[in-house]
Amino acid sequence: MPLAASLPSSLFGSCSFLSGFKPKTHTLLPLPFYALECLPAHCPCTRLSLRPFFEHLRHQSLRRSLAASLSTAAAAAAVSPNPGAAASRMSKKARRESPEGLLRHQLGLCSQSGDLARALHLYDDARAAATSLSVHHFNILLYLCSSCADPVGLERGFQIYRQMGLDGVAPNEATFTSVARLAAAKEDPDLAFDLVKQMSSAGIPPKLRSFGPALFGFCKKGDVQKAHEVEAYMASSGIEPDEAELAALLELNVRKGRGDSVYRLLHRMRVTVRRVSESTAEIIENWFGSEVAEEVGLEKWDVRKVKEGVVKGGGGWHGQGWLGRGRWNVGRTEMDGSGVCRQCGEKLTCIDIDPVETEDFANSLAKLASQREVRANFTGFKDWLDRHGPFDAVLDAANIGLNNQQVFSFFQVNSVVNGIRQMSPSKKLPLIILHSHRLKYGPADKPNNKRLLESWRRAGVLYATPPGSNDDWYWLYAAVRCRSLLVTNDEMRDHLFELLGTGFFPRWKEKHQVRLTFSKDGPAFHMPPPYSVVLQESEDGGWHIPTVLGDEIETPRQWVCATRKTAAASSPPRQIRTTSKPIS
Repeated sequence: MPLAASLPSSLFGSCSFLSGFKPKTHTLLPLPFYALECLPAHCPCTRLSLRPFFEHLRHQSLRRSLAASLSTAAAAAAVSPNPGAAASRMSKKARRESPEGLLRHQLGLCSQSGDLARALHLYDDARAAATSLSVHHFNILLYLCSSCADPVGLERGFQIYRQMGLDGVAPNEATFTSVARLAAAKEDPDLAFDLVKQMSSAGIPPKLRSFGPALFGFCKKGDVQKAHEVEAYMASSGIEPDEAELAALLELNVRKGRGDSVYRLLHRMRVTVRRVSESTAEIIENWFGSEVAEEVGLEKWDVRKVKEGVVKGGGGWHGQGWLGRGRWNVGRTEMDGSGVCRQCGEKLTCIDIDPVETEDFANSLAKLASQREVRANFTGFKDWLDRHGPFDAVLDAANIGLNNQQVFSFFQVNSVVNGIRQMSPSKKLPLIILHSHRLKYGPADKPNNKRLLESWRRAGVLYATPPGSNDDWYWLYAAVRCRSLLVTNDEMRDHLFELLGTGFFPRWKEKHQVRLTFSKDGPAFHMPPPYSVVLQESEDGGWHIPTVLGDEIETPRQWVCATRKTAAASSPPRQIRTTSKPIS
């Protein structure tokens, strides 16, 4: 008998909400679990609790669902030629439709919509029904609580975390990170830092995001010592900070007037960030415009040591500390085509790349590609390159042929081939990398394009990457291996290039990528700049900091220029308050 039929008819008559569920009009039994969860906890008319009604209904529905699943599984097993596969499918379905699986689905929807109230309601109902919660369930709840500014939500987050421990559910990195965010939201960075240490003690490697709550919390509170303790712990854990973390430390030290730490952090940005955001540029400008910045620096320094530092560092910096004394001239500027600052006249350096680094990078790139491509395919390409190379330039032909085009244009690729050949010292044709499917059908079937492709094949400059491959690995490896120019407008920011890290690859890309613009007159080649677009420290103590504003093609890049060439001579030196230490 339907459940609704067993309820007092007077209840239906007095309640407009339940009247829709009379036995002759409707029954709630076929409703799935997640639909039942959407119903209210109290009758909107009588305000009586509906929990017993819905809990009974829930169990009735689950029993019917389980019986149907078992029946379907038995039928599938009877007719399926592969009983194991059928059983596996039914097992997955049963897990999805179990209370735990349905709860996971509903919590996932809450996470997508940021609905903490709904997630907590589901959690309370699950505990009342003795539903078993996994680490995934807890992590969704903790994430939502940590994203809430409401003190009640934050307190519920800590309650849930304590319950997780009582239930014997082992936390993972996501758990610790969410609880650390809860601690930061309660302005307790000490607890956030302690949670990172607990994570390490439990053998769980922390990630960069794990340190954020503690680091940003200490920076916000102005606790320099503990902020740098977090920085040191990050280093000992093998975690490199991004711009956001370094900018927070920089802003803290600027605020506290700690010149030596500002100097050190600028050099860390030189290595890991290279080009700063607008917000970071403003922090740097605030430093150079401060009275403290006027006071730090050596009035006399060893010119020989400074030059030795420049040579040792490969150019663009010396690391001997602040040089000079007096007011800084600070402003935004641009570089001319040869790398001369339009504000101070300083010529920027083109920082050399060590050939050994290039060779090591080529080998690591080949190893990565072999792991992600069919090994035989990529090994075959390396052998082909040894036979036909080296090349002065490598073309990412797919990127070129589709640039501002609806249909792949071999004509556009050929215009770039001819243009880059004329610029080549050897006048040799560049290497053209194309996926094999581009060489069949469509534009490739046209007679002119067939003749063009055949001429490239005969010249030994066309390589077709095999089906299922990612041609990015091929053109990038060829350009690095041949130490050649790479012609592409690809920004090289997706997951593949993230694997290459932030050390060598950005420096290599800056010195080898040729970008293109097209007009009715043909392609225009934008060669690598004759200087390095990275924070630079001059031999006389000036600084040039590139920002992300501008692209050096359509819009000149903006730089922060800070020098005291004229100001130092005209401003009387103040009393020395701090010394400037070199960095190692």
